Amino acid sequence: MGKAMTPATRLARLSSVLDGARSMLIIVQNTPDPDAIAAAAALRELANQRHDIACSIGYSGGIWRAENLALLRYLSLKTRPLSDLDLDRFDRLSMVDAQPGAGNVSFDASVRLDVVIDHHPIRRETRSARFTDVRSRYGATSTILYEYLKAAKIEIPTPVATAMIYGIRSDTQDLGRESTKADVEAFLDLYPHANARAIGRIVQAPLPRSYFSKLRTALDEARVYGNRIVSYLGHMESPEMIAEAADLLLRAEEVRWTMTLGVVDDWLHVSLRTGDGDRHAGRIAQNLAGRRGFGGGHQALAAAQIPLNGTNGKRQIRKMVRDLTRRFLRATGDRNATGKKLCT
Repeated sequence: MGKAMTPATRLARLSSVLDGARSMLIIVQNTPDPDAIAAAAALRELANQRHDIACSIGYSGGIWRAENLALLRYLSLKTRPLSDLDLDRFDRLSMVDAQPGAGNVSFDASVRLDVVIDHHPIRRETRSARFTDVRSRYGATSTILYEYLKAAKIEIPTPVATAMIYGIRSDTQDLGRESTKADVEAFLDLYPHANARAIGRIVQAPLPRSYFSKLRTALDEARVYGNRIVSYLGHMESPEMIAEAADLLLRAEEVRWTMTLGVVDDWLHVSLRTGDGDRHAGRIAQNLAGRRGFGGGHQALAAAQIPLNGTNGKRQIRKMVRDLTRRFLRATGDRNATGKKLCT
């Protein structure tokens, strides 16, 4: 979509696609994060209020992170596994905070979507959708949906405003990571309509003991290579902790890059984080994924998924991790740096 397009024009184009529909499926990534959850709730609100469309939200995978579960409960947002849904029963198919063909969403990329709204770099498969709004310079998909709700003059309910505030905060690290003027404006406009106490309860959601066990593994396995940290977490239930560990390790003193890895099902998941403005994490993730996997993201954060193809032996996986570590070090500076334990 053209850069000069106004919110009113974007809304009119989206509305022309939604007009006449009675039902819509909103698809999010396999392990939806706060921004994905909030964006789905916002699109549902727009479809309900402006078009009287009944919406279902579907995804593959699972949610284990305490904050994300708390957000779903607060929104009373009912989600369903994509495997349980008959896509032909829906008048419209949409996707938010994800794109077909990406490694973080289990969806047949050959199925034509009606709507795709996202803030990650656009993929080739996305261009076949009837309506696309992909703005990779935005810090959060929630910001894009906020502009639609505002253009439609819809009064945003407190739970949805609260979720969008949390989604923007989460994806931009409290407006400090790749946030834009649009993200800040959305945050400031939404905040008076949000429930600050609810946000506090979501952020401070009780953590299971297993969380601390996984965190200990991430810290015990962390190796420091100059201003970079690499940690392999082993087998995990979901990629959520892998990404969370990458965020946490980047806060270590004098560290500019982090790479965390873990095995989920039959895939090796990689999370990258950086405070280095000279290199692009998304491009490095693409290179790490190679032709066999999926990779991409923004300048400051990115992810890759690489199929193991049945390779579950510890030695073989460790060999993959060592190879990826060498390639990561080469891409970010001195590849010959000696790794030292973070925690001694």
